[in-house]
Amino acid sequence: MASQAAATFKGNMKKAVAGLRRINLDGLRWKVFDAKGQVLGRLASQISTVIQGKDKPTYAPNRDDGDMCIVLNAKDICVTGRKLTDKVYHWHTGYVGHLRERTLKDQMAKDPTEVIRKAVLRMLPKNKLRDDRDRKLRIFADGEHPFGDKPLEPYLMPPRKVREMRPRTRRALVRAQIKAESQDDKDSRKGRKKDRVEVNV
Repeated sequence: MASQAAATFKGNMKKAVAGLRRINLDGLRWKVFDAKGQVLGRLASQISTVIQGKDKPTYAPNRDDGDMCIVLNAKDICVTGRKLTDKVYHWHTGYVGHLRERTLKDQMAKDPTEVIRKAVLRMLPKNKLRDDRDRKLRIFADGEHPFGDKPLEPYLMPPRKVREMRPRTRRALVRAQIKAESQDDKDSRKGRKKDRVEVNV
């Protein structure tokens, strides 16, 4: 079964299974996250909770009890607002004046898996358990992965609580709708007048 799953997987197999030998997989659950249409930050917060084991009653901050997390369809992740062009990743090469930057849009085109990885890692505590937790995170740009022989459990994202619109915003929205309707009425009246003039001529 493992060889069949590996045979159907078309991605980088070496990268997909890197570091698995260092993880004690006994008793770990394999959670599958589908990133298609999910908001980046909300998905990353759920993944970081599962990786740390905070969803278990046996959680302790000094122990690594987290489960394996497989994230699929990383290229179909969503962001809110203007983050696609305004969010910028910075890094330094080590040479003088070599401060590099890349927008989220460019990073999604280059490697969408790195976007989710950075979002999750920056939500984890900066301690000695961080590297082990990073190894439990497997991200794939498409919907296929080489872990078909494992007991996979699909993770259901909690329903998103949309805050009720503020009164001032609601009033502004109603005013904009009324203005658009009145503008449409004026345009239709002008069209009728032009038709009448042409008929009279």
